Amino acid sequence: MFKQRVVFVHGSGAFGSAAWPKQHGMALAYDALFLRRHGFDASAEPVESDFQTDARIVLGALADEGRGVAGGHVVAHAQGAIAAMMAAVERPDLVQSLTLVEPACLSLTAELPATAAHRALMQPLFDVRHQLGDDDFQREFVRRAFSVHSDGPATPEALNAARRLRLQAPPWEAPLQIVPGVATLVLTGGWEPLYEEIAGYLRETGAQHRVAAGGHRPQDSVEGDRVIRSFIAEVSRRQHSQAS
Repeated sequence: MFKQRVVFVHGSGAFGSAAWPKQHGMALAYDALFLRRHGFDASAEPVESDFQTDARIVLGALADEGRGVAGGHVVAHAQGAIAAMMAAVERPDLVQSLTLVEPACLSLTAELPATAAHRALMQPLFDVRHQLGDDDFQREFVRRAFSVHSDGPATPEALNAARRLRLQAPPWEAPLQIVPGVATLVLTGGWEPLYEEIAGYLRETGAQHRVAAGGHRPQDSVEGDRVIRSFIAEVSRRQHSQAS
């Protein structure tokens, strides 16, 4: 039996299936792909992020001609939401739905107060990121973004994660546009005005907005996982009904 494809796009931390521990079971009902964005490879040296390359990775996962049917649902977290939205703008015919979890789509809300305040806080750090060590950048990033202290990386894996974080382009530089005609859900954790502001903006453009506990990773909560699954199932039912 043909399974609909669901493509998962991670943020700046864990990648691949490790970024979606609660959603592994969706592979029973869907053709689930857990992507790795550009520069995220456990066996390779981290490289500078690239918005366009990330979008092409998403489109490549959706336009799988070998299956005979192209397209699928896209679920993206944090900075991964940038690639998801860019892919949907370029090829809305391939995107059956968008689920954006705590989306770092700051270029859409650049003039709004929480986004402007966040950029004013973070821009000086990004301006000098190539002059800082990986651990120094990570420590200061975590302090500014989450108001917590980090001891810095202690293992080779943690060192690579710190380097990947430093090499991520500022999200407010992403060339984003509103996605026309694609069913969209925004899931936030209700903890940070920045993400609630972005969600409010997207809601005004037609997206649904749901809040679930879990901080910056509401997809890891029972309720967040339920919201994601329910949205995709409902969109699938509606699209099947319309096609019948």
